[in-house]
Amino acid sequence: MIKKIGILTSGGDAPGMNNAVRAVAKKALLHNIEPLLIKEGYKGILTKQIVPAKNFDLDKASSEGGTIIFSSRFPEFQNNLVRQEAKAILDEFGIQALVAIGGDGTYKGAYELHKLGVKVIGLPGTIDNDIQETDFTIGFDTALNSIVESVDRLRDTSRSHKRCFIVEVMGRDCQDLALYGGIATGAEIIITNTHILTEEQIVNLVDQQMNQQGKTSTIVLTSEHIYKDLKAIAKFVENKTGIATRAMSLEHTQRGGRPTAFERILATQMGHKAVELLLENKSGLAISHKNGKIEAVDITKVFVTKQPQDDKLVLEYNKLNQI
Repeated sequence: MIKKIGILTSGGDAPGMNNAVRAVAKKALLHNIEPLLIKEGYKGILTKQIVPAKNFDLDKASSEGGTIIFSSRFPEFQNNLVRQEAKAILDEFGIQALVAIGGDGTYKGAYELHKLGVKVIGLPGTIDNDIQETDFTIGFDTALNSIVESVDRLRDTSRSHKRCFIVEVMGRDCQDLALYGGIATGAEIIITNTHILTEEQIVNLVDQQMNQQGKTSTIVLTSEHIYKDLKAIAKFVENKTGIATRAMSLEHTQRGGRPTAFERILATQMGHKAVELLLENKSGLAISHKNGKIEAVDITKVFVTKQPQDDKLVLEYNKLNQI
């Protein structure tokens, strides 16, 4: 019988993490299990930053972005001796089960603790939506909405001055933020890691949009890490087309903000599912959202890189948005 559950958030923060933490804690309390919150991810285990959930106002935090228990990247956890020390500390605090919320690195850390005898369940918490076996990760919907709001604002000013904006969004190796952000905002040009354009191709498309078709603005939405210097590309486009062109990266603004309604519901459902699985004495699982249902898969399945959407989808929307 589980008496104490540890809860942590690890890696990059994502809106909705607080909702997941709250859901796990509330569900645990419902079954007379004490929830303990671990600050700063796996690092917090080693530094013994482990406190009762009752010390936090989780109800208030559920409407806020970020993570109330903080997060960090802790590469030292790759060391087996460090993991063994972490297991000993969890035993010291009487923590028999752990719910880890984060990305692939978080899952790998959880799996290693699972092999050491800790009952673990992983929840997908990342704005990148790059976790295999789930349609949506906690944080993606809010980040996508933040992108839409930012690009809509840029569209307003670009129309006023007949400009082109090249906008970079996050996503690591996953194209979802750029693809769906581009679809939602009607970006004329979507660039992803499966559909990379040369500088000359960008020039030709911008020229076609604004000089030939007479559009008053053009939005180029690109995934991160594709181009080394966006400002240099913007200058190149401006010199070649005569169209005033600006470049900007939305960067960490995509991680902030109050979670959307969808995010809050998703995180809550996933948190509840995690505790239900632990009550069934299950471990080494990852929670997923597949075809509208909350499910669980073997945690090792998420270690595989998420396959990108068919490149035809990017090409199709680029053609549609350029009409």
